[in-house]
Amino acid sequence: MNPLSNPARNTRLGLQMTVPVLLVLTAACASMPPPAANLQAAQQSIAGAERAGAGAMAATELAEARAKYSSAERAVAEKKMVMAQRLADESRAEADLAVAKTGAAKAVAANADMERSTATLIDEMNRKTGDSR
Repeated sequence: MNPLSNPARNTRLGLQMTVPVLLVLTAACASMPPPAANLQAAQQSIAGAERAGAGAMAATELAEARAKYSSAERAVAEKKMVMAQRLADESRAEADLAVAKTGAAKAVAANADMERSTATLIDEMNRKTGDSR
């Protein structure tokens, strides 16, 4: 009889191969180092957003970035490194979004200021030439 044709032996062989693989994978996940680079990148993005003025123009996004950063730090303390990495990345993305929204708001404000200045110049030119449109 072929030794591989025995179903009980095949199951035992499969278990003998699966258990060590699962143990190695579990140990690898458990020993994952803290996502220091991700946390640092998130912290730098938040600082950049604050310097850009996001506190005034994108307060919601900046607050969300800070909250996710705090959650990432808690996840590190709880040894949940995968979650900590994800939260740190989300924090960085929120801070980057805050910077982008702040830039867009500043551009809109600058455009409105330019339009007002142009309208004032046109009024001045019309007044000096006596032209009324």
